[in-house]
Amino acid sequence: MILIDDPNIADHRQLNRRAALLVGGATLAGLALSKSALAQAAAAVTDTDILNFALNLEYLEAQFYTLAATGKTIDQVGIGITGPSGAAGGTVTVKSNPMVSFTTPLLQQFAAELATEEQNHVTFLRTALGASAVAMPNIDLLNSFNALALAAGLGATFDPFASETNFLLGAFIFEDVGVTAYLGAAGLISNKTYLDKAAGILAVEAYHAGSIRTRIFQAGAGAQAAASKIAATRALLDGTGNDDIGVGISAGAATIVDADQNALAFSRTTSQVLKIVYGGGSASGAFYPNGLNGTIK
Repeated sequence: MILIDDPNIADHRQLNRRAALLVGGATLAGLALSKSALAQAAAAVTDTDILNFALNLEYLEAQFYTLAATGKTIDQVGIGITGPSGAAGGTVTVKSNPMVSFTTPLLQQFAAELATEEQNHVTFLRTALGASAVAMPNIDLLNSFNALALAAGLGATFDPFASETNFLLGAFIFEDVGVTAYLGAAGLISNKTYLDKAAGILAVEAYHAGSIRTRIFQAGAGAQAAASKIAATRALLDGTGNDDIGVGISAGAATIVDADQNALAFSRTTSQVLKIVYGGGSASGAFYPNGLNGTIK
């Protein structure tokens, strides 16, 4: 079970400072894939590269939600995971029988919707990319959560499939990162048609994130404190320390929306996103033990 302490701490600045002490030696160097750095890299990064970067993230989300809602992987329900020339897709490391034992019908239906929509994102991107679509990389939904829980000071282990609240906290990790990733990638996309479709996916990810954060807020102080520690750890891992807002109450108002002082969504470079999903690693780690597939990795 996840261990939660200090449930009344809501200020994200305090949480950022505490997370810095908890993570300690996490590697924060190597943020080299910003738009300017990409432009100076060997070959120009193409729209195909950017869409494949997004596809890697969608594989992760789709696997998590499909396993939580059905106990099956996306390929077991008919979603493609192969790469060019039929290259085999990766494997998923997850506990036995990961299907969440939902006790709230509305939440179970919401989880099913999330699974379907993330599956659709995978299929849409694979169709748009055609023969250029990368295979699904190896994905870890077991050790990765344990490492994040330890880094955030939430205990030595965390099972996102163990309960409804844990499921929401697991979903919280992915959706906020997805929103910032799509927003950060928007400026790199040159084809307006692709940009329009990416904006459509961004909007859906934002709907998901808002719904999940609302449910965490409604779950009470313990869930809010855990989510806020996760947010602080994400901000520390990406190297900013301040581009993420937890769930709670600040100055008498809820902090359900993850936005800056101008009420704008946060944006992350591809490198900052990688630092989070790699758990601070420079080329692999956490959710992607062997790294992403494609040019941006």
